[in-house]
Amino acid sequence: MDAIHAHGIRIAESLQASTKAYEQTWLFASHLSDPKAAFLLIFPLTYFFNRRTGVAVVWVAAISEWLNLVFKWILFGERPYWWVKESRLFVKNPPQLQQFPSTCETGPGNPSGHAMVTAAVWWVMASSLASCLHARTRSKLVAGVPYLCYFLVLLVIGLSRIFILAHFPHQVIAGSLTGVLLGVYLSRYIPESHSLLFFLRISASVLVGTLVLHTALEKIGIPLSWSVALAKKWCAHPEWVRLDTSPFSSLMRDCGALIGLGLAQSWKPGGWSLPRATRALCLALSAMALHHINRYSLPATNPVLFYTLFFIKYTIVPQVVMLFIPGLVHFLTSKVKKD
Repeated sequence: MDAIHAHGIRIAESLQASTKAYEQTWLFASHLSDPKAAFLLIFPLTYFFNRRTGVAVVWVAAISEWLNLVFKWILFGERPYWWVKESRLFVKNPPQLQQFPSTCETGPGNPSGHAMVTAAVWWVMASSLASCLHARTRSKLVAGVPYLCYFLVLLVIGLSRIFILAHFPHQVIAGSLTGVLLGVYLSRYIPESHSLLFFLRISASVLVGTLVLHTALEKIGIPLSWSVALAKKWCAHPEWVRLDTSPFSSLMRDCGALIGLGLAQSWKPGGWSLPRATRALCLALSAMALHHINRYSLPATNPVLFYTLFFIKYTIVPQVVMLFIPGLVHFLTSKVKKD
């Protein structure tokens, strides 16, 4: 693997040197592919255009991110920003590499979670849009445009992860291919009208299964905190190592989002019936609400408290988008009509 990693380091060095002028573009692309963007950005955007697609985004994002966590624990995977130092292969000729605030993620690197979740979630959007375009135009050429954009997005996302030294090229490829397969498979089975009990069972299974796997790996002598130690050791700035990039943060986000999705669907089956203009208003209000929810910083000094609040935070997200904001707008607009 050293040869593959060394080649990946040279690719990252060349990419940084040749595309330095596009640094902000790479950073934006990496930020856009963060798994949390699927819940806080992509979900409300798709939900108010098509309810089924919005539900699919949350479902696919949660399951694919959880599977990514499991794969990372099993496959391990170095990250470029710490491997280049740990390997000591570049002592005589060190590469000219730069770290960024989003570089220092604490989990293992293989496969890329950003690439995997983005590939799965954006497949849902691309296939839904392609079906809509084909139904309206009856043109396969027009319907193929979303898929073309989809693969271009995956390419940009992959390059951005290599650029910021978060992943090696083979990790990005593995994440993208796995994400495409998951997107195709999971989008066929959307729990659009399932009971709250279904989501509670799925969330509990994800949580318990992950904890059992964690305990089993620790018991056989595989310390899963190895990547956290390396992140703290080799990150250029200690403040860039954040608790919300840890594997357990991903787990809490996924379990919370699944339960939140179940609660929203059980309290208002079928959702609110709103006209197009009203849905645009709901989208704007939801975006504002989720922006403030995301901005709220959680206390990182106590990990148990942090993970508990992180879980609650993402339990609220689907309810804000599917229940609270549409319900408020529906109440206000219906009252205006009566007056």
